[in-house]
Amino acid sequence: MQLRDFFSTDTVDLALKTETKDETLRALVRLFHLDEKSESILFKMLKRRETLGSTGIGRGIAIPHCRSLVVNRLRVAFGRHAAGLDFKAIDEKPVHYVFLIVAPPLEVSNQYLPVLGKIAQFSKEADVPDRLAGLESPKEFLQLLEEKGV
Repeated sequence: MQLRDFFSTDTVDLALKTETKDETLRALVRLFHLDEKSESILFKMLKRRETLGSTGIGRGIAIPHCRSLVVNRLRVAFGRHAAGLDFKAIDEKPVHYVFLIVAPPLEVSNQYLPVLGKIAQFSKEADVPDRLAGLESPKEFLQLLEEKGV
């Protein structure tokens, strides 16, 4: 299983223009092209997860995630925010890179936690924040995932 297999160019936004964590979560949820009700439910689930503790893992990276019935398979998205957002990250620094993970409650392939782990592993590599900052296109994001082999 490779991270690259879960992303596509239409679930990558390298120019988020949001001003808050909530707006960012909504923008990333929209990349899944769900109906309005499903988007609303998913946003509420993500908000609920954030109340348990911020998904900002430091180094400018956040990995909001949840399980929800509004998806029938594991879905992932990536967003980059040039200015940075207050995500209440553990290092108290702004978040520039957001990986969103959503999976159904019962998942036959059981990929939710392994994908979460691979994104965390990818995020810890020394050059990743700088490489994410320099991306010019969603295609380059996918190539970075392939290159890192996670």
